Amino acid sequence: MTLDGAALEQLRKRARSGGADKYHAANAGKGKLFARERVALLVDEGSFVEDGLYANALAEGLPADGVVTGTATIDGRPVCLMANDSTVKAGSWGARTVEKIIRIIERAYSTGVPMVYLVDSAGARITDQVDLFPGRRGAGKIFWNQVRASGAIPQVCALFGPSAAGGAYIPAFCDVVAMVDGNASMYLGSDRMVEMVTGEKTTLEAMGGARVHCAESGVGHFLCRTEADALDVVKNYLSYLPSNWQQQPPAAPAVAAPEKVDLAALVPVSERQAFDMRRYVKGLLDDGSFLEIQALWAKELTIGFGRLDGVVVGVVGNNSMFKGGVLFVDSADKAARFVQLCDAFNVPLLFLSDVPGFMVGSAVEKQGIIRHGAKMITAISEATVPKICVVVRKAYGAGLYAMAGPGFEPDATIALPTAKIAVMGAEAAVNAVYANKIAAIADETERAAFVAAKRAEYERDIDVVRLASELVIDAIVEPHELRADLVRRFTAARSKDRHFSRRRHGVTPV
Repeated sequence: MTLDGAALEQLRKRARSGGADKYHAANAGKGKLFARERVALLVDEGSFVEDGLYANALAEGLPADGVVTGTATIDGRPVCLMANDSTVKAGSWGARTVEKIIRIIERAYSTGVPMVYLVDSAGARITDQVDLFPGRRGAGKIFWNQVRASGAIPQVCALFGPSAAGGAYIPAFCDVVAMVDGNASMYLGSDRMVEMVTGEKTTLEAMGGARVHCAESGVGHFLCRTEADALDVVKNYLSYLPSNWQQQPPAAPAVAAPEKVDLAALVPVSERQAFDMRRYVKGLLDDGSFLEIQALWAKELTIGFGRLDGVVVGVVGNNSMFKGGVLFVDSADKAARFVQLCDAFNVPLLFLSDVPGFMVGSAVEKQGIIRHGAKMITAISEATVPKICVVVRKAYGAGLYAMAGPGFEPDATIALPTAKIAVMGAEAAVNAVYANKIAAIADETERAAFVAAKRAEYERDIDVVRLASELVIDAIVEPHELRADLVRRFTAARSKDRHFSRRRHGVTPV
């Protein structure tokens, strides 16, 4: 076929216009943007270079084969990206769709730049399954490439509509997923398939909607009100990470901490009184720099990126506002994955401990709390980035280990004057050791005096000054001194040797 300029321009226009007008109108009615509009909003103006525009150009009704792929810059930094076009057969995958996605991930990996996935797809076209599903360059190769790229380059997904069946694994293999509330969903089987196979009657929203995955399953990381919000999350997230594992996170101009936050006043004296670790984190970091991740899931643990004097850090903090800050199965998983993310991309880790320990009881034992706790402790053991443990109020039991306590080679273990480190709290310890004796004291006043004396004795045993004198902790720091102390310590640890073990890889207790 010989093309003149006019014919080529017509071919380009048809490929770039996507599906029929009725599908554009239907998406607009749901508050959804066209795939190419999403790309334009995300990347720097004029920076997008598209490949594969003419995929399936000889077929009827398959412009670009339903996916936009190419390179661009975001805030001046190169990225690779793909964007499903849901106006073309609901963004479903054909053979060329798959090949385009494979190629762009391979390019991101080979050039060492972040890979961005703008997902809105009904999954594979069943009618094309022989061409797209089983072969060496079939859909499985997408996931193989994602796994190979994991930890080598940042991978971030914004989910605007469905991510169905096998396609649901594209978000799952990304570092983080931003989901648009009301439109985004992930599921392995549709509601009709679920009813056919299991008899359960459900809906896509109830089974795999954005709120379900951001608040219950943990597969989603950011619940976004609009598509523009989701695209902003992608930009913001990438601003904290290097382009690849061999680089350092980008520095930013230093910003002071919020002036009106009194860190000492935020921490109640009584262990029974909860406080919001998120407020503490925001008061410690550069003002406005904290990006919380998975804010709606496993809320007893707060994680996210921030900056100290312009330098990126990853924060892991126990939040007593939720479940007393006790570590559960989900919060252990949440911490393990975030620690691995930071370690992969050279982000120093700050642990803020106020942890009673791991949850106990038959329910969590059946859920595998030991296995999940071991996963968290494995991730912290293997992390070789600079890591500092700050005991804000308490670190009891295996919670001390899970928060990078002294045995896990932190670059420092710092205690605030309010800190306590022990196998368990005083009340639990006295009850455990003296339960029979306490029960045998008939007089209520005498019993209370006995318990108070034993608690005081236990408190003296775990006194923070004693722990410092025994070199269990490296320093006792006043709250108003903590930020400056951390800045100096992270600066000193920047050049540390990051070798961990003589092996290929460990066997993770997944």
